[in-house]
Amino acid sequence: MQRTESTEAAGAKVLGTGVAILIPCYNEELTVGNVVNQFRSQLPGAEIYVFDNDSTDETAREALRAGALVLHEKRRGKGYVVQSMFHQVEAETYVMVDGDDTYPPESVQKLIEPIQKNYADMVVGSRLHDHSHSEFKRLNRLGNRVFLSALNLVFRVKLTDMLSGYRAFNRKFVKEIAPFAGGFEIETELTIKALEGGYRIVEVPIDLTSRPEGSHSKIRLLHDGAIILNTIVTLFRDYKPLTFFGSAGLVLIAAAFIPGTIVILEFIETGLVLHLPSAVLAVGLVLSGMLSTAVGLTLHTIVRRFQELDYRLRILTEELRSRRSEDKN
Repeated sequence: MQRTESTEAAGAKVLGTGVAILIPCYNEELTVGNVVNQFRSQLPGAEIYVFDNDSTDETAREALRAGALVLHEKRRGKGYVVQSMFHQVEAETYVMVDGDDTYPPESVQKLIEPIQKNYADMVVGSRLHDHSHSEFKRLNRLGNRVFLSALNLVFRVKLTDMLSGYRAFNRKFVKEIAPFAGGFEIETELTIKALEGGYRIVEVPIDLTSRPEGSHSKIRLLHDGAIILNTIVTLFRDYKPLTFFGSAGLVLIAAAFIPGTIVILEFIETGLVLHLPSAVLAVGLVLSGMLSTAVGLTLHTIVRRFQELDYRLRILTEELRSRRSEDKN
């Protein structure tokens, strides 16, 4: 079915059922048509949505020509596009894939299978899985490994890819999650919020390929890498405040032993405090450490209460949905 017009993403919902393919795009005129056609061949019954992120080339026209429903998000940044996609599109199963023609369409069936069999809320196409044979630039692979190690250490998990742009979600996840990231850190936020929200995550190995000739990545390695790292630290602080502030407190208290030991030994030998600045520093570090730990305990209690509230709201929402379904039937 050919689409003849595009739709402005101004808050209106796009109704649909079954599977929705969501393709965020910024200046992908060379590849978006091929991506749309390949996913249509894999999932003929799915609705395909291309979200044009204020492109300056013919991305929207090529997507329309390929038969996709095109919507527009004027705020530049992949995170803003994901916010619009989750808010506007209605479906039972969602597949999100970049429009750069680097993710394998033939893997979409195994990507949505855990969703449709109801043993996952989010499925991640892992480019770094042991069974994957992805074509990565060496620097990109290193960056992914560094961020992944930080995530696994902080949140005590064993994921193999947190930055993949190829994912599937069920309706529950899409409508309950609240993404706020504006840029390429959106995948990090989705992963961490899924972990902390208790959503079921499954990873499926996929093989990433290189971009076609003439197509260029929009990622700025240093700039976006710093934002991703900051996102990990920020969400660590927000979701695990006791670990975050408690660790900082223990470091400060441990640091106080350096000047404090010197002062104590001198006092034992001479009966005098000869290095007053060292004594003040030691006391200051101990007090700062205790304050940081107290802040962590307070925030931990608040976070736990909000988690309980969020859980109860989810249960209530599910009950209301069930009653509506029963009333319709």
